[in-house]
Amino acid sequence: MARPVIQSSSLCNSSSVDHSATTRILRTQLRFLGIAQPHFRLVNLPNCRYNSALKLKALKEPMTLTKEMMDEKEMSVVTESESNEFTTLKHRFLNYKKDKYLKYLEHFQSLAETQSPKFMVISCADSRVCPSNILGFQPGEAFVVRNVANLVPPYENGPSETNAALEFAVNSLKVQNILVIGHSRCGGIRALMSMDNETPSSFIRSWVVVGKSARASTKAAASNLSFDQQCKHCEKESVNCSLMNLFTYPWIKDKVDKGELLIHGGYYDFVDCTFEKWTLENNSRVDNQVSIRNREFWC
Repeated sequence: MARPVIQSSSLCNSSSVDHSATTRILRTQLRFLGIAQPHFRLVNLPNCRYNSALKLKALKEPMTLTKEMMDEKEMSVVTESESNEFTTLKHRFLNYKKDKYLKYLEHFQSLAETQSPKFMVISCADSRVCPSNILGFQPGEAFVVRNVANLVPPYENGPSETNAALEFAVNSLKVQNILVIGHSRCGGIRALMSMDNETPSSFIRSWVVVGKSARASTKAAASNLSFDQQCKHCEKESVNCSLMNLFTYPWIKDKVDKGELLIHGGYYDFVDCTFEKWTLENNSRVDNQVSIRNREFWC
């Protein structure tokens, strides 16, 4: 076994030894091949002389045990922090139960049996854009799907969580409205706009590439703008591309053609707290374009 080299000449100089301290801990930065670092304790410093050898005593606790003890201390801090965070959630839940659930008990008991939301909402997973908080949806009013960049993949892309939710909402719950909501400063759209042929493959890249047509149209229409302005343009353009992708689902197109389902786009700007909403004309999809009606700005 390799032995550590400890330089100790200055420690045994009688003029430099602090006799008030009977014991000192020396931690050496030792490197072994595949061997854990030991800890040493220096014993009986006051009796140390020029030519006396240092008496080193290995700590009784193995390194792994010492590390476990340190980990326990660190974990106690983490656990305490987690406890504080969940204490807040606990109080919020109990307030919700008292102020909402018990107050409207009959309504919640009805929801326990069935749901019949009028809206399906597709919004971003971003923590700043909760649709129920922004638009005041109450339990039972909206079937909500949240994903990165609020994207709707085309039908031919195959199964995903988003189109599984679309199928359930439209065919089983029979929602009357689908609302796709984009938002300002979207990290997913920024990733989409930053993507190039050399961008390494990742889960994020594989998902945001769904919005490649929005990226292409943004590059064509806003190439003279700054990158931030291009991202904002693409945030809205991607909503319209997702709305067009909805028409690739046969059961959605059929219900839209029959007037049983309305398709809406929305854009929430949380910088100045404004909301833009628009509705697509029924039977208006021609050459990959749609007509918009009822565009509104809420500010």
